Amino acid sequence: MLKNQFHLLAVRRFLPLFLVQFFGAFNDNLFKNALVILITYRLAADMDMNVAIAVTAAQGIFILPFFLFSALAGQLADKFEKTALIRKLKLVEIALMLLAGAGFWIGQFYVLMLTLFLMGCQSSFFGPLKYGILPDHLSEDELIAGNALVGGSTFLAILLGTIIGGLSILGGNGALLVSALVILVSVAGFIAARAMPWTGAASPDLALESNILRESWIIMKHARGNRAVFHSIMGISWFWLLGATVLAQFPALTRTVLGGDEQVGTLFLAAFSVGIGLGALLCHKLLRGIVSARYVPLAALGMGLFCLDLYLACQSLGPPADGSLLGIGQFAADLRYWRIFMDCLLISIFGGLYIVPLYALLQDRSDPALRSRMVAANNIFNAVFMVLGALVTMALLAAGLSIPGVFLALGLLTWGVAYYIFRTIRPSAPSPSH
Repeated sequence: MLKNQFHLLAVRRFLPLFLVQFFGAFNDNLFKNALVILITYRLAADMDMNVAIAVTAAQGIFILPFFLFSALAGQLADKFEKTALIRKLKLVEIALMLLAGAGFWIGQFYVLMLTLFLMGCQSSFFGPLKYGILPDHLSEDELIAGNALVGGSTFLAILLGTIIGGLSILGGNGALLVSALVILVSVAGFIAARAMPWTGAASPDLALESNILRESWIIMKHARGNRAVFHSIMGISWFWLLGATVLAQFPALTRTVLGGDEQVGTLFLAAFSVGIGLGALLCHKLLRGIVSARYVPLAALGMGLFCLDLYLACQSLGPPADGSLLGIGQFAADLRYWRIFMDCLLISIFGGLYIVPLYALLQDRSDPALRSRMVAANNIFNAVFMVLGALVTMALLAAGLSIPGVFLALGLLTWGVAYYIFRTIRPSAPSPSH
């Protein structure tokens, strides 16, 4: 009989890890968005810097460690006991949040950017541990449920961290409030990590490769040699390209195309985050605990369809002629805007249904001795796809493509991804450990 996926929140082998990753994702986004808002409205002007360049630099600085250290992170996660490493990383996070608090308190741009880079390093080492340890604590028929809860809660943490960071930092005691919050949350993450049960090392005799580029190539080659793993990684990487592009374009779409204010933009962000969670939870119901890609092509078609519909819905809309911005009340009073909202929600619901089985396949079909390194390979490909997506989007916008046109391109390309997944990933296959 299929168990309710929420039963995992009552067991020690899952709940502490769930809390650790939730607190970590919350802190990352609280800090990042507070920093972006601080740069946009205060630090860039104080230092006579271009806002767009400074914000883009901040985003690049956070992603850079995933290129540099994912290979080493995967090796360490396979060689050593994962729970011990997670606890050490949570201690490192407390130290970084103390540094972040100092940076916010004195308003020092370079201290905050250094902290952001170090947080990216910490996150790059945590990723292979987080996804690599799930199959150690969960049975195969619990992997879909576990990944659904992790995926859904991650986007909820992103939403909460982004909103709280953005709303708090510019207030009267904003620096003090954000500093105290990130420190308290990092301590909560360490306490949760202390409750995690131990697990054995996957490959204790592994010889560590110090050459980062060589090891990155080796783990990507290993991933390429496992058909199910490699195609799952490609599918996951497309999701992160699409998700990062959609989230990056929401503010400009809201303001310049729809004429909405920042509250409307927050509404779209909330819809996207909640939709991912709903889709992730729905996935467990549909698959009934079976690790399978059977619904992934359908989910990709759904994401593409509603990206296309969002493009069409925008054709009859525009900002108010008097230059004013619409609030949530005016937005909700016009059914045409409800169509945009539902497109956003359905893109993300299908996104949750799409991404959860792919993560479960990556974990379940990987050789247990290589599992964390396969997660590290996935992180490298994710970072490459997101950077390429940002560069191509910037080039298209500079060439005159409209923001709705970006959604049109994403929709058409996602249909191509649906065909790719249909042709390359079998609905189910035995894992190497079975």
